Amino acid sequence: MSERINIRDFLNPDIWLSAAAGPRYIQLHRRLRKAIDSGLLEPDTPLPSEREIATLTDLSRVTVRKAIAALVQQGKVVQRQGSGSFIAPSPARVEQSLSHLTSFSEDMARRGLVSHSHWLERGFFPPSAQERAALSLAPDASVARLARLRLADGRPMAIERAALPVDILPVPTEVEHSLYEVLQASGNRPVRAVQKISAINLAQGDADLLGVAPRMAGLQIERLSYLPGGRVAEFTRSIYRGDAYDFVAELRLYDRQEEK
Repeated sequence: MSERINIRDFLNPDIWLSAAAGPRYIQLHRRLRKAIDSGLLEPDTPLPSEREIATLTDLSRVTVRKAIAALVQQGKVVQRQGSGSFIAPSPARVEQSLSHLTSFSEDMARRGLVSHSHWLERGFFPPSAQERAALSLAPDASVARLARLRLADGRPMAIERAALPVDILPVPTEVEHSLYEVLQASGNRPVRAVQKISAINLAQGDADLLGVAPRMAGLQIERLSYLPGGRVAEFTRSIYRGDAYDFVAELRLYDRQEEK
């Protein structure tokens, strides 16, 4: 009974519906998606009926139907013949090791998943201050930048933004699938990396790309990758869905005997 009261309060239009916030069905779609992403509407449970949502929100059933259709299109809701609409099951999480330097493509292939990229940027650009410092670039140097949405079996998983010195990646358009395969072929594949992991709340733009609600929990990983001689070859900042990844590191007990 308490869950029913919670969803009734959550859908109270006095809280979220505004004449200045765009079409009503889009506002309702955002509100329902927030209820799903926050766990208020749990996976594999029935979505309230069109009639019930219309009653709770004072919106027409046509408006409610359009909002639900958008959720179905995004994979947030599934419609079962003769049974109604249900919150989609929770997607399986991907476990990624922090002990090995591998690419997204290699990680997904090992799990039997098909990786795909949607390019956001690919080419030569003036470096940001952070890129210039990380890669030790001259003031007038350009940077080879790759920015893409990474997907596994069609599901958005991460946003990856990589920057490399131009002499290490002289033709960015050669990267079609795996960056490390291209670097391997030219003898410039990194052999070690230092990573910093931070918990974040996803900004609107990144959340839209990943198909989740804004401010949802995510992970940001900044990585500096090094060539055998110690030169920095790559600076990458990646944004991962918080509901899709578990990062695992193997730790060993410190042994003083190893110092001898």
